[in-house]
Amino acid sequence: MIQETKLQDLTANPGPLGLFGFALTTILLNIHNAGFYGVTVMIMGMGIFFGGFAQLLAGIMEWKKGNQFGSIAFISYGSFWLSLVFIWVGPSIGLPKVTPIEMGFYLLIWGLFSFIFFLQTFNGKKIGVLLFGLLTVLFLLLAIGNFTENQTILKIAGFEGILCGLVALYEGAACMINEKYKKNILPM
Repeated sequence: MIQETKLQDLTANPGPLGLFGFALTTILLNIHNAGFYGVTVMIMGMGIFFGGFAQLLAGIMEWKKGNQFGSIAFISYGSFWLSLVFIWVGPSIGLPKVTPIEMGFYLLIWGLFSFIFFLQTFNGKKIGVLLFGLLTVLFLLLAIGNFTENQTILKIAGFEGILCGLVALYEGAACMINEKYKKNILPM
């Protein structure tokens, strides 16, 4: 007789960590984009540690759980934050500064990449559709704003980005609160 053994995964859900890392960093950067303050070490620190490393860790933990979407999303967007901070800091160590056109293309490819994730969210919760839809629009607005050097478009992108970050914050909170109380308190 063959015995079947089933393993139960008792590890925590890494999704909220990745969502919070994305949310808080996105909100802070887009408060800048909306024109309230400049790029400072506060945004860069968040970009490296919470937006970058925390999302990388969440992505690795999602991989361990077998969640391809979560793994690729968190590792990719964690890498986005690290690369963005490097783009800002690179000129201080002698690397050439990016032009608005180059930054436009950088943001455009992230918009296209986000659109791939957006298409996948239709087979999931509505909050994911909203989050990746807003993220795709955010990157496209930022790309257009950089291509045209239009401050009004960049400011509009900032407010849209704050909304995008708040949606991610809500989703992270909903994941934790719903699991903690074992019921759907915050719908997704």
